Amino acid sequence: MVKFVTMRRSVGLIGLQVLGLAAITSAGDRTADEARPRVEHHLIEADQIVRHFESVIAEDCPRFDTVAERRAYIDGEVDRVVLLVAHLEEAWSEAKRTSDKDVRRAAKAPRAQVGQAQSLVTKLQTCIGDGGASLEPRAIWRRVEQEVPRRRAEIALP
Repeated sequence: MVKFVTMRRSVGLIGLQVLGLAAITSAGDRTADEARPRVEHHLIEADQIVRHFESVIAEDCPRFDTVAERRAYIDGEVDRVVLLVAHLEEAWSEAKRTSDKDVRRAAKAPRAQVGQAQSLVTKLQTCIGDGGASLEPRAIWRRVEQEVPRRRAEIALP
């Protein structure tokens, strides 16, 4: 039993070393000058979405004549949440390809903007509740998790 645990630990340590070498290797394949505009592109897009969320949160709840209009509105806002998360993840992915700490810091800091998306979901839940319907936040976040990889592929820079 002791040898089995020791062997498992050794395999785990070797695996961590391989992953560490892969991270070090991939961290330096772009210069800061190459990575910075790629990161900035995604951060600018994310910032525009956050500004939209801020206006939605600040305004009164919209009123809808039909359930279909309400559903389309919710779907559009959730799609923006997906796009925000995709841009933030792409910015970080691009930043990880350089060893420049400033580029990495610039890409990492805005990830806190996902809090704006959480505030938006709360606002939508309140607005929908005012209309007599209900909105399940867990379903929204599940959708975000499922759709982000596809959106990342769509927005990734060549």
